[in-house]
Amino acid sequence: MNEVLKQLKERKSVRIFEEKDIPATVKDEVIGAAFEAPTAGNMMFYTIIDVTDPKIKDRLSILCDNQPFIAKAPLMLVFLADCERWYKTYIAADASPRKPSAGDLFLACADALIAAQNTVVAAHSLGLGSCYIGDILENCEQIRELIKLPTYTVPIALVVYGYPTEQQLSRKKPPRFDRSHILHENCYREMKSQELLDMYKKQGSNEIIKDLCNRKYMSDFALEMNRSVAEYLKNF
Repeated sequence: MNEVLKQLKERKSVRIFEEKDIPATVKDEVIGAAFEAPTAGNMMFYTIIDVTDPKIKDRLSILCDNQPFIAKAPLMLVFLADCERWYKTYIAADASPRKPSAGDLFLACADALIAAQNTVVAAHSLGLGSCYIGDILENCEQIRELIKLPTYTVPIALVVYGYPTEQQLSRKKPPRFDRSHILHENCYREMKSQELLDMYKKQGSNEIIKDLCNRKYMSDFALEMNRSVAEYLKNF
């Protein structure tokens, strides 16, 4: 197996980091990897915010579902789906642009997430752990104010990075679903109830599925995330 495939199989989310700074050269390589990512029309519809202020880190850890480990991470990047920059560029060039719409936002989200994943892969190759924080989509009013977001931007991902502890390195990666459930050929394949339940057998029982529904899908933070996303979408 080649080294890239090996590292993709090994990589898992890390939420406990050593109290160790990331050298500037390593940080630069991680961020630089984002700029090599595929991007629609080579237009890079994203902006990356390097969060270095401890007060902002602390506040984000609270707004992102009260997770203290977020603030402790040596490196924190917020990836914005950015429709603002090109809209303002078109205005500056007297191009009479329409206002950004939902399609533009979806394209920008794809650009931003591809860039984020490049940094995650690069980080792992350099001995760093990382974790996506989807909760950045919660509490949009406070987050907009905190990191001064303009109208046509959405914080689609927050990623934290650092050197994993030995416990995190030795922790087993959670099993993924069998590809027969995820990979469909030519068209979407509707799965019957039993297959859907069988899909989760590696992870646990039906009772765990019910718990997951209550703990995640029906949780207060999930409801808040959906409210916040609806607020973001109003601008588009």
